[in-house]
Amino acid sequence: MNAAFEAPEVAWAPMVPILLVLGAGVIGILVEAFAPRTARRPVQLGLALVAIAGALVSIAALWTDVRVDGGIEVLGGSLLVDGPTLALQGIVVLVGLVALLVLADRTDAGEDAFAPSAAAVPGSDYEELARRKGLAQTEAFPLVLFALGGMMIFPAAGDLLTLFIALEVLSLPLYLLSGMARRRRLLSQEAGMKYFLLGAFASAFFLFGAALVYGYAGSVRLADIAVAAATPSSLDPLLLTGAVLLLVGLLFKVGAVPFHSWTPDVYQGAPTAVTGFMAACTKIAAFGAMLRIVYVVLPPLEWDLMPLLWGVAVITMIVGTVVAIVQTDVKRMLAYSSIAHAGFVLVGVVALTQSGISSVLFYLLAYGLATVGAFAVVSLVREVNTAQGGAVVAEATHVSQWSGLGRRHPLLAGAFALFLLSFAGIPLTGGFTGKFAVFSAAVEGDLAWLAVVGVVASAAAVFFYVRLIVLMFFTEPEGTPGAATTVVRSEGFTAVAIGLGVVGTVVLGVLPSPALEMFADAAVFLP
Repeated sequence: MNAAFEAPEVAWAPMVPILLVLGAGVIGILVEAFAPRTARRPVQLGLALVAIAGALVSIAALWTDVRVDGGIEVLGGSLLVDGPTLALQGIVVLVGLVALLVLADRTDAGEDAFAPSAAAVPGSDYEELARRKGLAQTEAFPLVLFALGGMMIFPAAGDLLTLFIALEVLSLPLYLLSGMARRRRLLSQEAGMKYFLLGAFASAFFLFGAALVYGYAGSVRLADIAVAAATPSSLDPLLLTGAVLLLVGLLFKVGAVPFHSWTPDVYQGAPTAVTGFMAACTKIAAFGAMLRIVYVVLPPLEWDLMPLLWGVAVITMIVGTVVAIVQTDVKRMLAYSSIAHAGFVLVGVVALTQSGISSVLFYLLAYGLATVGAFAVVSLVREVNTAQGGAVVAEATHVSQWSGLGRRHPLLAGAFALFLLSFAGIPLTGGFTGKFAVFSAAVEGDLAWLAVVGVVASAAAVFFYVRLIVLMFFTEPEGTPGAATTVVRSEGFTAVAIGLGVVGTVVLGVLPSPALEMFADAAVFLP
């Protein structure tokens, strides 16, 4: 007797934000295949902007229902759309929208951030021919959309398989984008290769951990694993080993020590617009997934695994701060700064309180906007070779090249100084409120000593942020013979992104209460 087929019921509405972004990515591939070359860039840019803006609107539309109902399980629990999910999706989409403006911008000479033909051998005749013909690598837009779609799924995953698939969907486009820089091609390709190889190791650790946890719990669903973890068993070492390997994969994505070695090289070699997108959005998504793992799955293992995470948070804050002090490249300095910030966010993660969740959400929003804004500024500051008739040769990333920038371009330097002060945690900036929130959550979670370490690390980090501000506003330029520093003119998208970053940083510092209250209401995970 054949049983009648019953069509599964799928709640489509909670998946609309993800479907909009991933669907636009698929359409973007078709545009690359069939649209005329001259029409590809405006079509791709318009498609990406509409999709991301539509996702942001749909997330806002879902917010009220989720607050009332507490959330919904989608696709049999593979996706969990609850308060933290929507908050994290909203943050990553908002920051991704700002980052897309930087990615899409072109200089007044018509150059974007990407090589005219990424597959060409650096320095080859084919690459020079592609440059002269003005080819554009518009494949970057669907790659960004796919990465953003993976980042939206990552914090919503309700089982380990979905979590792994989302990890790969967000990672693979970033590996490609990191190696597509227009200038310093070899450095960019080296960055992409390093990111790919180390990312493959991290994915392998995560997948091995998932297999061990499945062997213990007999299920890949996070809720079932949490129930199994609460039951004492002779196989506890299997569970602990699997949980540690899962955390290794996530700690790699956030750039925490000792899994941080890829961060400075990739941040330095990737196109600066991609670096800003990757530094902000990947961290937001990865910490979102980590919050769900730590708060849903690991509470029964608190005394086994929390000391490990405490240690990671401490060494991440210390290493990121100390090594950033000795950097002479602006992008590497910001890379080690991001490592230190990963440690600060971990302070909120390990608090294991509801305020820990809300403080992490707020911190990620403030950090994401400031990070995209800071790298947007870096993308505009270029080195000019006066011996070649004033030709722009590369980005001016050595700190000495920023001397006197504040006198020549006060608005741009002022915006960068604001972002640096936010990173340092100076009052009346979003960074200060974020650090205050995570440190307060740590004190509430009986981890006052960890908050003290964070405060000391923050105080030490002020040195290298203020050093760059002093160089910009109070130091005479020391350009090398035949070279100078300038700020290139562009279509204006980067200026808009910097403006949005400035507004967000100031508003979150001066009027943080609405955002804090909203995230406090959202800080409840589905079991």
